[in-house]
Amino acid sequence: MAANPRSAPHMNQRRSQRIVLAVPLEVSGVRFNGQRFVERTKTQIVSAHGGLILLRETVTAEQKLTISNLQTYEEIRCSVVDVSHTQDGMNEVGVQFVGGSARFWRVSFPPVDWSPRNPEAKRYEKAPGAADSTLASPEKK
Repeated sequence: MAANPRSAPHMNQRRSQRIVLAVPLEVSGVRFNGQRFVERTKTQIVSAHGGLILLRETVTAEQKLTISNLQTYEEIRCSVVDVSHTQDGMNEVGVQFVGGSARFWRVSFPPVDWSPRNPEAKRYEKAPGAADSTLASPEKK
């Protein structure tokens, strides 16, 4: 039995930040029997290198797909890197762009070394006159 690749220490290291974002897509590919398929879906998570999508279609690791962004009408080739089956019968599919395209999702991803502690990170400041978020104790009579 093969080891679970998700448990490998390097699997926790990401090349770019992941963002929860629903982008409408049309995904196309070729089944093992040679027939083409096309399915409309949306992203669950995106990154500068690919994303996570839900598909009804059964796909396998390393299978090549074409993703069409229905907001920009751009297409990009990608490769399936991971497939998990959900309880409702859908396939959670991790895809990676072939050749890369950090701008495909139209999101500006922070640099790899970015952290909320960086001086460039915006800090939350309470607006003047805004109520404190702590609960006030009831007045004593």
